[in-house]
Amino acid sequence: MESKAIARYVRITPRKARLVVDLVRGKQVERALDMLDVMPKKAARIVAKTLRSAVANAEDRNSHVDVDRLFVKQAFVDEAPTWTRWSPRAQGRATPIIKRGSHITLVLDVRER
Repeated sequence: MESKAIARYVRITPRKARLVVDLVRGKQVERALDMLDVMPKKAARIVAKTLRSAVANAEDRNSHVDVDRLFVKQAFVDEAPTWTRWSPRAQGRATPIIKRGSHITLVLDVRER
């Protein structure tokens, strides 16, 4: 029984979010949340919120699911559309400022004993 949560259009670069998501992949939900709560990265708060949402989705869809047996089956970060802004430079030129975004997807499943 899988459950999934997706955080879309998050304003953090995919490269920074992947650093956090790679640490969570394959871990038990309880252990992953403990790791994310003490991690000093902005992406850790976003991934923790998405993970809690996935747990809530699992409980909502299947009322007799054992939350203690849930683990992160899949976790990946895709690139969202980038915002392009322009910064003025010398001699009438302009350089782009690229503001990247992410789509964070977490899939949970029940670990068989």
